[in-house]
Amino acid sequence: MDIKSEIEELLKENGAFDVGFSKVPDAPEGLPYALTVVAALSDAVVDEIEDAPTHTYFHHYRTVNAFIDQMILKAGTLLQKNGYRYIPIAASQTIYTGGSRTHTGRYSHKKAAVLSGLGAVGKSTLFIHKTLGPRVRLGTLFTDCPLAQSAETAVSPCGGCNLCANACPAHAIKGVTWHAGIERNELFDAEACNTYMREHFMDIGRGSVCGICMKVCRCRK
Repeated sequence: MDIKSEIEELLKENGAFDVGFSKVPDAPEGLPYALTVVAALSDAVVDEIEDAPTHTYFHHYRTVNAFIDQMILKAGTLLQKNGYRYIPIAASQTIYTGGSRTHTGRYSHKKAAVLSGLGAVGKSTLFIHKTLGPRVRLGTLFTDCPLAQSAETAVSPCGGCNLCANACPAHAIKGVTWHAGIERNELFDAEACNTYMREHFMDIGRGSVCGICMKVCRCRK
């Protein structure tokens, strides 16, 4: 079995819903190949979200993030054992770079997932998995192991739907259709989202989660 198949089998046997591979042009530290891990969120938990996140959703969100980080570590350990280098990108990590307080990670999980052919991005800027829709969490690993080339450019599944924009209590979603290369601020006001969560949901995870746009999205098969 080749190492790519071995990694995919390892991750899926341990609970990952989907796995993708890509080559990205702006990878960190000269490690151009990306591994994407997709974990499914509980439909029952997401369906409980109404006009605010629930305590159960916040706990579930953190648990799934920790699960993804463990899956990425398992894959990285296997790669290193076979002589390759790797850098894991945390499932949920905000890096402060100065200026306004917005959610920015070291690398976009969504970008790597799209390049892997696993889905596209919605008007909400959530990643839309090709079967699960937005009810997923993502993790990314970069390596020098030549796992795969990138997939063809994805197309937004949203069409004329604006359910997420209409449901967003922060009015952060602008209703603009995503396409490859568009900047996040053209689709979404991250500062408005962040401010609203901190002003209204501090009693649930200190204002770090919402989930309303994910709950209303119908992009699922």
